[in-house]
Amino acid sequence: MRIGLLTQWFDPEPGPAALPGMLARQLARRGHDVRVLTGLPNYPTGRLAPGYQLARRRDEIDSGVRIRRVALYPSHDRSALRRLANYGSFAASALISGTDALRGLDALWVGNSPITVALPMWFTRYVHRVPVLLHVLDVWPDSAAAAGFLGADPVSRRIERGMAGWCGAMYRSAARVAYVSPSAGDVLASRGVPPEKLVHVPVWADETIRTASGDLRAELGLRPDQVVLVYAGALGEAQGLDSLVEACARVADPRLVCLIAGTGTTEERLRRRATRSGARNVRFLGQLPRDRMPALMATGDAHYVSLRPGGMSAYTMPSKVQSILAAGRALLVAVEGDAAAVAVDSGAGFTARPGDPDAIAEAIRDICALGREKLAMLGQNGREYYDRVFSVTVGAQRVERVLHEIVDARR
Repeated sequence: MRIGLLTQWFDPEPGPAALPGMLARQLARRGHDVRVLTGLPNYPTGRLAPGYQLARRRDEIDSGVRIRRVALYPSHDRSALRRLANYGSFAASALISGTDALRGLDALWVGNSPITVALPMWFTRYVHRVPVLLHVLDVWPDSAAAAGFLGADPVSRRIERGMAGWCGAMYRSAARVAYVSPSAGDVLASRGVPPEKLVHVPVWADETIRTASGDLRAELGLRPDQVVLVYAGALGEAQGLDSLVEACARVADPRLVCLIAGTGTTEERLRRRATRSGARNVRFLGQLPRDRMPALMATGDAHYVSLRPGGMSAYTMPSKVQSILAAGRALLVAVEGDAAAVAVDSGAGFTARPGDPDAIAEAIRDICALGREKLAMLGQNGREYYDRVFSVTVGAQRVERVLHEIVDARR
């Protein structure tokens, strides 16, 4: 098939932004003619990646995949206006300078985040008459509200209603709508997406960074018997990490070390809380470079995943769940809904009530009681589960199957 991918995010951008590139290369390996329309890489720094300069468009070929990159306003700070400029500039530029690269396709895969990608999507759908598989990687407008870009004032409520209507139009124009977790499918169905359009396609981890050449235990002065719990990621309100710090303060096991890597709006508060509560088993590492993340992943005997209860937490699948499973590490999940179900179903982890320090502390005690050797066995369970359920190979097979279905239905 001649398959197109429309996504603002693509290699060499890291983390979740790298996932569309992995899909493109897998589809190309399976014998398809793959074309990509994306932006100039600038995530997560808000600056163009080395080797790139601002230009109206740039064409590349990578691993047999033809890539059209178009100009955008590079920005990834907390400013809502600059973020909107980033999203909107890509949409306009892709519409004007990129959609000709998608002419003549059999089918188009679209990553829905941000939802401004609808402009080139609609043009390709209705002018080039290409059927669309819309992959809902983030549920909008919920994700915009969770990120703090929408408030409770009347203007924000009107914007939120407008976004909801925009998303409804995207769902109606797509031949199929893919969702990444079971509960997200329920949400989309409740918002009017016909059941026959919905298909479950979980996303994969960035498998290019899952292999570590070593760990950080010696560098951090950790003893061989110490059990290490790692949280790596944003330190924000949505993550609810105050409960983790309080829980660690309540665990007396001298083997426990909790490493918190990352930065964000709550970092200073968390540091103060650790000092006040006497959580001497908590160590803050700050923001580590991307090339040190595999070593940090290998350092953790178990990794912590959390979201504050309420809002989107019940139907959100944090991307670090797949990353931890792919790395073959055990996990402790303090999240409502689907993420907790994965921890149980995979046989790789523990669960605790989000926001409950006592419940989290009890789970940490269970982790310490199990010990490093048995935690490694749980991690192996997780890796096997990842290969069966979440790997990019399995994901590409699912996407390929759905694209074949929509092409056959069109014929």
